[in-house]
Amino acid sequence: MPISANSSETLALNVLSWLVGNEELLPIFLGATGASAQDLRDRASEPEFLGSVLDFLLLDDSWVIAFCDANSVPYEEPGQARAMLLGDSDMHWT
Repeated sequence: MPISANSSETLALNVLSWLVGNEELLPIFLGATGASAQDLRDRASEPEFLGSVLDFLLLDDSWVIAFCDANSVPYEEPGQARAMLLGDSDMHWT
C-alpha cells in the first residue's frame, strides 16, 4: 500500500531527527546539502527540504538499514516517502 503524504512527512522528520542525533552523519548531511543548523529548524516543515533529507538517506544502503532497524521501519518505506514528497521524475538510478 502506498504511503500517505502525512506519513511521508512524519517519516522524513524521523529521519531528520535520527540524522541530528548521529554525530558522524550530521556533518556529512550539512556539507552535502549546504544546510545549516538553523535551516534544520526553519525548513523542517517544507516537503522539498524533507525530500532532500530522504534523498540523503537513500544515498547509502547502510544508512537506510541503520535508520530502519533503529526505528522499526520497513526498508522500502524511505524510498516510498521520498517518491510521495518529491515525485519520481528527478530520480536518476545508475
